[in-house]
This record gives sequence, C-alpha cells and structure tokens, in this order.
Amino acid sequence: MSLLTMDNPVFVTYAIAAAIMILKLMGQGWMTVFRMLKIDAGWATPEDMRGGLINRNPRPGQLDPNDYVNRSRRMHRNDLENIPAFLACGLLLVAVAPSYLLANILMYGFVGARLLHTLAYATKQSHEVRATLYTIGSVVVIVMAVYVLVAAVW
Repeated sequence: MSLLTMDNPVFVTYAIAAAIMILKLMGQGWMTVFRMLKIDAGWATPEDMRGGLINRNPRPGQLDPNDYVNRSRRMHRNDLENIPAFLACGLLLVAVAPSYLLANILMYGFVGARLLHTLAYATKQSHEVRATLYTIGSVVVIVMAVYVLVAAVW
C-alpha cells in the first residue's frame, strides 16, 4: 500500500485535516475583505484610496487603523505563522507511518486547537485563553516533528 493514497487511513486523516486548515486559512483572508467592505474602512495601502468598483467613495481616514478589520488581519497572520508548518509536518508524519490513533489525535488536535484559537480571537478572549490554544497547536506540531525525526534517524 502506498502511504500517499486514500487507501491509507492516516493519509485520509491528513487530507481531511489539511483541507480544513487550508479552507480556514483562505477563508480568513476573505473575512478580512468582508470586514473592510462592510465598514468601508481599514484599507491597507495608499493605492487602495484610488476610486474604483470596490472603493467607490475614497475619503480621508480609510487608511486609519481599524480594530474590526485589523483583528481579522491579525488572525490571518497568525494562521500564516502556524498552518504551513502543520501542513508540511503532517505530510512528513504520514510518510513515517504512525499509528492511525496517534495520527488522529495529533492532526485533529491541531485542527481543533486552531479553530478554537480563531473563535477565542474573534470573540476577544484574554491572551491566556488564546495562548493556551496556540500552545496546544504548537506542541502538536513539535510532537509530530520529533516523531518524524526519531523515525527517520532510527
């Protein structure tokens, strides 16, 4: 059995977890655009002030920081800092053939931690709540990397 096919249940777990994380990552960018358009503010760069189909009414202040939009940008940046490592490490994990149970715990644990982190960020929970959820996801990826390293060396 090839490890990178849908015949391998560990790869199926990875495929599901990776697809969810990719949709979350891409969706957060769209959420930022939605928020920016909803309030017609929080534009990012000076060229955004040019009139056009999207910004029909350029005006002073549209480039001013806006927490509603910037919160979504921060969430997106956080995803960009965390999800790619999971995607790469998850594929490496599949390649070293861990047990199905371990793969499920680690991969779905990461997905759960990231989704809960997003919810905590969106609802303005304390740093302690967000940091706890970040830590869970980070530790999962570290465990995956150590598992791969051990499997590759021994």
